[in-house]
Amino acid sequence: MRIGEDGSFSRRKRNKSEMTETESSVIEHKAYARVGLLGNPSDVYFGRTISFSLGNFWASVRLEPSEDLIIQPHPTNDLVQFNSLDHLVNRLQNEGYYGGVRLLMAICKVFHKYCIDNNIELNGGNFTLSYDTNIPRQTGLSGSSAIVCAALNCFLDFYNVRHLVKVEVRPNLILAAEKELGIVAGLQDRVAQVYGGLVYMDFEKKSMDELGYGVYTPMDISLLPPLHLIYAENPSDSGKVHSTVRKRWLDGDEFIISSMNEVADIALEGRTALFEKDYTKLVELMNRNFDLRRRMFGDDALGSMNIEMVEVPRRIGAASKFTGSGGAVIAYCPDGPSQVKFLEDACKEAGFKVQPAVVVPSFLNDVDLKTLSSSE
Repeated sequence: MRIGEDGSFSRRKRNKSEMTETESSVIEHKAYARVGLLGNPSDVYFGRTISFSLGNFWASVRLEPSEDLIIQPHPTNDLVQFNSLDHLVNRLQNEGYYGGVRLLMAICKVFHKYCIDNNIELNGGNFTLSYDTNIPRQTGLSGSSAIVCAALNCFLDFYNVRHLVKVEVRPNLILAAEKELGIVAGLQDRVAQVYGGLVYMDFEKKSMDELGYGVYTPMDISLLPPLHLIYAENPSDSGKVHSTVRKRWLDGDEFIISSMNEVADIALEGRTALFEKDYTKLVELMNRNFDLRRRMFGDDALGSMNIEMVEVPRRIGAASKFTGSGGAVIAYCPDGPSQVKFLEDACKEAGFKVQPAVVVPSFLNDVDLKTLSSSE
């Protein structure tokens, strides 16, 4: 694909004989689900947060050079053929209207515009994009942004421009693609998925206003104690819980502003607690994090199932909070394996799934690291 003088993609097709060995190779990238450990949802309120990449679930995108530019629908997530009208309606009620094709198209547009605006030349042919994902829907594990993140990584390698697109900027591109589709979100999830590993994020206003992004500090994943992921097979929609609180914050509601500041301070305290491996403090911070969120959003917005998912671990003495906006919970059992067994039994009885949280190390490579502001 080439950018013409008018900024449009070139439509010239090329035969296979014209493609170099590099161009004919297949590129595939994974992006993992993410867990907001502390501070969530401070990312859209000039706050602070600590998040990590969750290896239990991921999205993958495959890019293969082709004569035409093709976005392949997923056989399950982008259904357009149904057994009956009842099948179609049930599908829409349970899964919504959209799969991943729109996400891939949106990041194509956003990436294209970013390269034009920053005089980055895209030399290459057309391609076929396809995707797959096993991230459970509506669990607050950032399934949509994982697809976009994986696609962006494919573009960076296909066009050999990884060194020209700063790591700090990439979460903004992912977020911009989702905003194209009306998805309401913040930067936290995308930062975690771009960086991988465990990341402390400070979205202080000065940096956000001047640079458009926050200060992101990777942390050693060995600082984390064993954690467990809890989720429901049929969760409530996680996208509805932001609306009222965001408006109240913009309107200057003192309770919301002070509470958000307190949530941001929890991330700051949590960073110290992790460095000191003070896991007793971590228990307190995780529980307080959710309690503040519950006060701000209210039980009706959070939903009874989501609240029960948090309460089940607490009843056996574990710490727990949402991984994001609801639908999944991260829990910590300070008393070790015997308490984990109680947790597993309690979750099974309540109808929730539970599994050890797998933390993925940072996967930024040498080229990525050279683009970081601190490396300039």
